[in-house]
Amino acid sequence: MLIQSTIWAIAAAATMGVIVRPFGAPEAVWAVVGAAILVVTGLLSPDDALTGIGKGTDVYLFLFGMMLLAETARAEGLFDWAAAHATRRANGSASRMFTMIYIVGTIVTIFLSNDATAVVLTPAVAAAARTAKTEQPLPYLLICAFIANAASFVLPISNPANLVLYGSQMPPLLEWLPRYLPASVASIVVTYVVLRWTQRKALRRPIATDVPVPHLSHSGKVAAAGIAATAVVLIVSSALDLQLGLPTAIAGALTAIIVLIVERKGPWGTIKDISWSVLPLVAGLFVLVEALDRSGLIRLLADAIHHAAAESVTATSWAMGLTVAVGGNLINNLPAGLIASSALQIASPPDPVTRAALIGVDLGPNLSVTGSLATILWLAALRREGVRVGAFAFLKVGVLVMPPALLLSLAVALL
Repeated sequence: MLIQSTIWAIAAAATMGVIVRPFGAPEAVWAVVGAAILVVTGLLSPDDALTGIGKGTDVYLFLFGMMLLAETARAEGLFDWAAAHATRRANGSASRMFTMIYIVGTIVTIFLSNDATAVVLTPAVAAAARTAKTEQPLPYLLICAFIANAASFVLPISNPANLVLYGSQMPPLLEWLPRYLPASVASIVVTYVVLRWTQRKALRRPIATDVPVPHLSHSGKVAAAGIAATAVVLIVSSALDLQLGLPTAIAGALTAIIVLIVERKGPWGTIKDISWSVLPLVAGLFVLVEALDRSGLIRLLADAIHHAAAESVTATSWAMGLTVAVGGNLINNLPAGLIASSALQIASPPDPVTRAALIGVDLGPNLSVTGSLATILWLAALRREGVRVGAFAFLKVGVLVMPPALLLSLAVALL
């Protein structure tokens, strides 16, 4: 029992380190340090640690490809071009600009993942807000955080957490869409309505109409074509029930290589700007969850899910969705998703329970800044733009936006 408690305490401390970032150290440091302590103290064997790391292979490949694709598009000005077009089409209307950016954010999230929206679209929206001479840029920047989670279960590729939750049992695309598309539409629409309502005062103020649109270079068009081709490849792969990591990595690498050849430049500029620390962060979290599994915690959760589902699938589904949604804000949705995934694989509950868990993992983080990796990356992007958003300020918006979107999405998915 002492060994179990120690493992749980180390995993909890490491997870809190990821969320709070003591001493300003990157999130990855705390996940890796926690994993290393477990191995060095003998609480987790090296073989078990490697097993945990290996379980994330598909996720690492997916993140590698998406980060490479997104950074290539950013470097070639594709996102700046798209944001400027959205701003120009607003024609001086702050509300219309809000809607256009929301649409762009939805598309980026669906086809490039929520992390791309947080990391890449946020600076573009900040630039667009400055160009439009908005008095308050925050309403537009909030879009990048909230749509990154609200639209993240339209497709399997829209959120790495989807790969984490399903693992090797990812449903084919033609099974995914009827399960999640109606609930995704509900999530996107409700989030838009409530988020816009919370920002209604700021959106009454006029914005500039003479917004310059940057020229999209030939390489930028190549990047756009690469993104479109990648979306097609991933949709086909999902339809064929193939794992998505390797196709994403290949598509991202090929797009980057073609752009570099067209521009006749070396790869170092692109490579150095990618947030590579995301990979050891995810690997460290996989090791922590493997330790929790070896300690017996996952089995306890799996047994609870199994017995509850035997009593009532509907009640268990609702409880699972709400619990994972709230829990993701306490420990971040990535470890919450990993724990839920491991427990669900053991429990093998009916599909509605897993469906509710995924919606909780993806949409629940819209409550707080600690909820998801995408929101943490969004905060980091804001800091680079000189914008600070406090945890309480975000919570005041999140507590209005997330609950109705979550409840309606769960209702649609379970019905």
